[in-house]
Amino acid sequence: MTTSPTTAIVLGTGLGKLANEITDATRISYKEIPNFPVSTVEGHSGNLIFGKLGDKDILAMEGRFHYYEGYTMQEVTFPIRVMYELGIKTLFVSNAAGGTNPKFEIGDLMIITDQINALPENPLRGKNFPTGPRFPDMSEAYNKELIQQALAIAEEKRIKVQQGVYLATQGPTFETPSEYKMFRIWGADAVGMSTVPEVIVANHCGIKCFGISVITDLGVEGKIVEVSHEEVQKAADAVQPLMAEIMREMINRA
Repeated sequence: MTTSPTTAIVLGTGLGKLANEITDATRISYKEIPNFPVSTVEGHSGNLIFGKLGDKDILAMEGRFHYYEGYTMQEVTFPIRVMYELGIKTLFVSNAAGGTNPKFEIGDLMIITDQINALPENPLRGKNFPTGPRFPDMSEAYNKELIQQALAIAEEKRIKVQQGVYLATQGPTFETPSEYKMFRIWGADAVGMSTVPEVIVANHCGIKCFGISVITDLGVEGKIVEVSHEEVQKAADAVQPLMAEIMREMINRA
């Protein structure tokens, strides 16, 4: 295996099929990597992939870890620390989320412009790692240049995208109508159970971040219905090719 990736992708819900486009791929099961957690959620395969996307070297996580699985925040974000040590400079993240913005519809893609940490713990709690300062700046958690590039590609490809703030909760329960209402008041456009810890640690390591959420259900008054994980996966799979096209173009043009 001869590869020197500077870009990594976390293939969360809705982007897993992008792994099939990675050529010259070497897959390493999380079970074979010391100190790595193991994915327990349906739809998260559990492999670290080294290969090429187009002509660019890439590192991809085929499945991520969540706080609700019982892992500590340090375990959830351990792969980001590994990415830093491997020389990763840019991180692409994806997730499925419930939309709280009344302008959103199921199947929308939301480019993440900022985030809110509603999790019970910060992944930087404890002894500070020398990868960054004790009190890291988060004024640009998601890189503005990458956001503008994504918007330009979406316009060029005629892909409808939204923009908004992503809020992460502990999970694993989906939100109640009152919780959705509260999060909207807080300023959230979408709510999920991942991504925020990874982006916090990536910023602490000086890694630029870009993220997209797939709106798989709606937390808008009058539009809230019972939802299952299977339905979330189905909604994410339907729009996956569009999300993959944006990220693929961004990586190839880097």
